[in-house]
Amino acid sequence: MTVLIQLALTFGMLSLLAVGGGTAVLPEMQTVLLQQFQIAHTTFVHIYSIGQLAPGPNMLMVLVFGFHVAGMLGASVVLVAFFLPSSVLCLMVGRIWHKIGESPWRRAVQNALEPISIGLMASGVYAVAKAAVIGPVSISLAAFSLVVIMFTKFNPVYMILGAGAVGAVLIQYTGWH
Repeated sequence: MTVLIQLALTFGMLSLLAVGGGTAVLPEMQTVLLQQFQIAHTTFVHIYSIGQLAPGPNMLMVLVFGFHVAGMLGASVVLVAFFLPSSVLCLMVGRIWHKIGESPWRRAVQNALEPISIGLMASGVYAVAKAAVIGPVSISLAAFSLVVIMFTKFNPVYMILGAGAVGAVLIQYTGWH
């Protein structure tokens, strides 16, 4: 199987599993990228972090994985494979959803999907944190960032940039990780 077909099948599957958003498939994406394309967890976290800082939908970061594996053609394949299946599925379900109206079945499905989506997103956050928080510097910065973001209206982008700068300085001058 060529690399491009493997990319298309991998990201097509991840697209259809992304219940509740792209964060829901981060643990599976991290595992599959390591097993099939030898993308290390640290590289995954770095690319994910860039996706969080970039303007627009943060899941556009999947293009970087495609580029990393197979250049511009790989990025193009991943773009179509990751966004087309879920878009078509959403269009079809949206039409059915509109037709059902306010039936009890619709409410039951929504009530069932809410905790599933939240759980999948939480597992995505955990997967990224597990790979990114690896020593005293990253633990301290992660805890401080969490407190600031939870209890203030400080822009998370500035928090990410500031924590990155402080972490780089501490690691550079103290050797701590």
